[in-house]
Amino acid sequence: MNVDQTVSTFLDFFRERGHQRIPGSSLLPSSGDSVLFTTSGMHPLTPYLEGHPHPLGRRLVNLQRCLRTTDLDEVGDRTHLTVFEMLGSWSLGDYDHQQSLQWGYELLRDGFGIRPERLYVTVFGDDEQVGPDTESLRTWGGLGVPVELTGEDNWWSNGPTGPCGPDSEIFVWTGDGPPQGTPTSDQRWVEVWNHVRMRYRRHEDGSLEPLSQSGIDTGMGLERLLTVLQDKPSVFETDLFLPWMKTIPPLWSTDESSLRVIVDHLRSSIVVIGDGVTPSTTGRGYVLRRLTRRVLTALWRDDSSRLLSDLPRELIGHTLEHFRQSCEVSHVREVLLDEERRFSTLLRRGRQVLTREGFVGKLSEEDYHYLHQTHGLPRDLVVGLLTEGGSGPSTRTSSSRA
Repeated sequence: MNVDQTVSTFLDFFRERGHQRIPGSSLLPSSGDSVLFTTSGMHPLTPYLEGHPHPLGRRLVNLQRCLRTTDLDEVGDRTHLTVFEMLGSWSLGDYDHQQSLQWGYELLRDGFGIRPERLYVTVFGDDEQVGPDTESLRTWGGLGVPVELTGEDNWWSNGPTGPCGPDSEIFVWTGDGPPQGTPTSDQRWVEVWNHVRMRYRRHEDGSLEPLSQSGIDTGMGLERLLTVLQDKPSVFETDLFLPWMKTIPPLWSTDESSLRVIVDHLRSSIVVIGDGVTPSTTGRGYVLRRLTRRVLTALWRDDSSRLLSDLPRELIGHTLEHFRQSCEVSHVREVLLDEERRFSTLLRRGRQVLTREGFVGKLSEEDYHYLHQTHGLPRDLVVGLLTEGGSGPSTRTSSSRA
């Protein structure tokens, strides 16, 4: 299945079972929300999971773009991405968890053609507040799927407070030969789908209160699912990333890990800009700035003549179209090139300061504080300049090619 067939198979399955498709929202949460970005498919639906009626009913399905800054340092492996898409389904006080798990099993087996013997699930065992998820244990036992009990790994919440509950995570075997081990003991088991029983609200003191309306929240990472369905070793080799992986290596040759970081961070930067964010020193703008500067650091480490102005406009347009964004390609390009010029200037100033003031060897916390407060040099930039010999752009600048 290609990406379009995969999405339509998921959406059609749930629409045939009475779910209404809701439009995916921006990466930017509604005003008043303390979270910088939408981190999961359920995030925009939090009020409805807490009991407010949804205008489209009690069975919903959608495709939602998400961003998680907690995964930034994981990008470069075979599954983690900064911006990703989540296929989701919800029951707002309608059907129960057993029905959700049975439908999930049916869709994976019959809709996506995944053999049952390649499946394994993890289920919430218990903790000091809540007992084991016996309903999930019974359901999976009846379906013949092996189960591994865990603790907090099978408890879902979208933050320190708010709706939460035990979950069942479904894993697919991606190794060669017969399945081995369990999801917690063998990384060849890849999680693809999470089914959450939204039963509680956690308060600031850590206590749990049963929700007036128990709900179901499921989320399946589109990119990870594609690696399974297309039998690819990483998300970057699926058809979703084909335009990027055909374009970037001939343009900027680098090692595999750096290539993945460059592709992910550039793609994510385009999507963030497409949702209206510009680089800054705080909040969402700082996340965007960090993404673009990590791209530039990786590019200039190998070749100081590389510039973002070399990035084809068609690739930017393809990304905006895939994420259903109306932003102009020229605007995205202008934001990227302006940030490139700013970072180039900061690098030159950083080299001068570090050389002029004789910073060598291991710096103290006071040194880092002084460099940041007095000269505007962030810690990660200083570390990079000291350890990489001051790599940076050549005299060729993007402003001359804009």
